[in-house]
Amino acid sequence: MFKLESQYSPTGDQPQAIAQILKSFESGEQCCTLQGVTGSGKTFTMANVIKELNCPTLVLSHNKTLAAQLYGEFKNFFPNNAVEYFVSYYDYYQPEAYLPSTDTYIEKDLSINDEIEKMRLSTTATLLSGRRDVIVVSSVSCLYGIGNPADFHANTLTLEVGQIINHKQILYRLVEALYTRTELDLTPATFRVKGETIDIMSAFGEKCYRILFFDDEIEAIYRIDSLSGHKLEALERVSIFPANLFVTTKERIAQAVSQIYIDMGKQVAFFEKEGRATEARRIQQRVEYDLEMIKELGYCPGIENYSRYFDGRSPGTRPFCLLDYFPDDFLLVVDESHTTIPQVRAMFGGDKARKENLVEYGFRLPAARDNRPLRFEEFEALTDRTLYVSATPADYEIIRSQGAIIEQIIRPTGLIDPPMEVRSSEGQIDDLIEQIEARAERNEKIIVTTLTKRSAEELSTYFERMGIRCRYIHSDVDTLERVQILEDLRAGMFDVLIGVNLLREGLDLPEVSLVAIIDADMEGMLRNVRAITQIAGRAARHANGLVIMYAGKVTKTMRESIEQSNRRREKQIRYNMEHHIMPRQAHKSSGTQPLLTTQTPAENSPKPTSAEDIDTLIAKAQADMERAAKSLDFLAAARFRDQMYELMKLKEK
Repeated sequence: MFKLESQYSPTGDQPQAIAQILKSFESGEQCCTLQGVTGSGKTFTMANVIKELNCPTLVLSHNKTLAAQLYGEFKNFFPNNAVEYFVSYYDYYQPEAYLPSTDTYIEKDLSINDEIEKMRLSTTATLLSGRRDVIVVSSVSCLYGIGNPADFHANTLTLEVGQIINHKQILYRLVEALYTRTELDLTPATFRVKGETIDIMSAFGEKCYRILFFDDEIEAIYRIDSLSGHKLEALERVSIFPANLFVTTKERIAQAVSQIYIDMGKQVAFFEKEGRATEARRIQQRVEYDLEMIKELGYCPGIENYSRYFDGRSPGTRPFCLLDYFPDDFLLVVDESHTTIPQVRAMFGGDKARKENLVEYGFRLPAARDNRPLRFEEFEALTDRTLYVSATPADYEIIRSQGAIIEQIIRPTGLIDPPMEVRSSEGQIDDLIEQIEARAERNEKIIVTTLTKRSAEELSTYFERMGIRCRYIHSDVDTLERVQILEDLRAGMFDVLIGVNLLREGLDLPEVSLVAIIDADMEGMLRNVRAITQIAGRAARHANGLVIMYAGKVTKTMRESIEQSNRRREKQIRYNMEHHIMPRQAHKSSGTQPLLTTQTPAENSPKPTSAEDIDTLIAKAQADMERAAKSLDFLAAARFRDQMYELMKLKEK
């Protein structure tokens, strides 16, 4: 059972939102939409719905950073339940591609984050364990192909005290599950044998197990400390899950290799018939090399392009993905659905265009086309109960929900939507400077949005000449630096943040009292109703919040945005008066936690006494920075980076 732990109870219109969502699902509705304003506690509402429905849940987000924030929040809400994290495990990924116009072949290049890979394995293992209290927070990478869940389950080794099993049989099963034997210290996905004792470290986490034998009988099973070997607890039963999501059986490998040879022959014959000797020779050499590696080592670079054979799928059928690991009655929650759904819709097309060139010019067999993300209609077919969550839901969610649109407008803090003003674009910068100076005196912060990166940089330069403390931020700014800029704004190191899109979703800056929108009358993707509403929400966490739209005319988009805001403000004010609520300033939640615990630099850290000490401390700071970045704890990573730079300056002196 899910057990929600929080010092708060649902308040405002959260109780009615929770009740309406549950009623919608209980009445047989497949989809509903939670339309909640910024700061209304949508995540807390989601947590309460999950607790009441009490079924496995997939929370889908459109990028890793927001997924990490949600993961931390749900871990805090459900500390005694299984909250998992499943995102792409690539720190860097350059896909294989061929450009016919320049005859350029680009090899696949990647860097895998080992920690995230372990978390992905933990996710699949938890789902297959039979637990019902599971929440998986994922990016859209969960719709890309992974191994067959039946094969993953078949390669899971379950051991029990008193079980009669040959000692060597376990070793063979571990190797088939892609574990490695070692005589040294245990690391993830390794095992060690000493006499009639087998020590195994799981592929994810740090859990180690000791299996003690008496002849062919398992005498005892212990969980042990991986370093000291001390027994931590006795167990009656343990399941050892495979070390890779792409595992299969020996029989399936033999069948796959045979079929790949047959399809290679067909493709070579096709190219030769077309008079394309180069492509025929290329595909034959590539496939023969890959098959030799598979037979000798069990894998080859780009083995995912042969996944259809190893999964036992027919040509043209979709690959297995994380959704296949969930039971049929799972709940799908699509966070920031107005952005996430278009991303899901676009994945298949981009992948297909790249694969077509590889197949057409003899770099891959036609089966490579079946290693792909899900088509959108396949994604829809795999989902049943779906909760869309957004401050500005798109037409797709509204149509799918068939009128089941649940509004969440009242904020627990009592804050109302900021008023929206329209001011002339003539003399807009002078007017904006007056607004900035007035708020800077009160230590309030300002966000200014422009239409282009260049205009953001030029406005920042102009403000600096005018003596205004400001910074700009956009997609070209490094991720770590972006996080540091936001923290510097909150810390009072500057007053104005200028940008283009400014991470409209999920930007939590309670100190911001003014949002200024330059060129608000320029209709387009960055100035539609949805975009303006999201941008305006950045000022919704401040009691003195205000949105100013600078424009030469009032457009239909601006008018609709103002009308929506006024409707919400009227309802919020009426609720506060009826319940005698005085709005109070919002404060950024400190309840979220990073994916992995990272130690922040101590103020009283050891002072170096020699050049060797400095080098050691620099190397440690760099390692800590990289570890924090991999765990998506960007704030800690930025602090370690600053510590490293200070040590480098000290070394120069």
